[in-house]
Amino acid sequence: MCGILGEFRFNEQPVNRKRFTAAKNLMIPRGPDDDGEYHHGRMSLGHRRLSIIDLDHRSAQPLVREDLGLVICYNGEIYNYKELREELRSAGYQFRTEGDTEVILAAYHAWGVDCLQRFRGMFAFSIWNPTTQELLLARDPMGIKPLYLARHADKLQFSSSLRALLADPAVDRSIDPVALNYYMSFHSVVPEPKTILKGVEKLAPGWYLKIDAKGKETAQSFWSVDFT
Repeated sequence: MCGILGEFRFNEQPVNRKRFTAAKNLMIPRGPDDDGEYHHGRMSLGHRRLSIIDLDHRSAQPLVREDLGLVICYNGEIYNYKELREELRSAGYQFRTEGDTEVILAAYHAWGVDCLQRFRGMFAFSIWNPTTQELLLARDPMGIKPLYLARHADKLQFSSSLRALLADPAVDRSIDPVALNYYMSFHSVVPEPKTILKGVEKLAPGWYLKIDAKGKETAQSFWSVDFT
């Protein structure tokens, strides 16, 4: 279990780094082993790491691959990453770590969003392209790993932790009455995309979300149950 945090700004105002770091540190229980931040222009990414697959410090996140032009912040485990890594190696990709994080980046570079259908595992991640100024968010088909979103006129925030998002006083904390009805009716369950708060939602399982520098969003399901 790790924790991710991000803020994608649609204007020229920089992120409040002190508040951003404080929000990231609220996720220490999710990732007590290490932490890191990435700040570049309109994008800020933060990570709390629980080291399991690859203990090497080179796998610390946010992980930057300048040769691919991509940055990833990731929580989860891709069970078939070794097979995917060999396939990508045969296509000419090189790896400097032994974990699954770098495989996700290379897979996205090679196959675009179609890579999501190749992953077998549980995940919630963000991939930032500083050249195109485009952000990709994705969540595993079963929704095992959480990914919360807080939308504002001038920014999009996302995190593994609802509590981390609430470090920003601009997030609407009022109770969503529809979500409250779900909570009381479904034994403490609030179905996606809602949460108990009006100002926070969840990315649905098996969906990805793309956002450009102007805040334009493209959301699409990449997995569904075949009932036949």
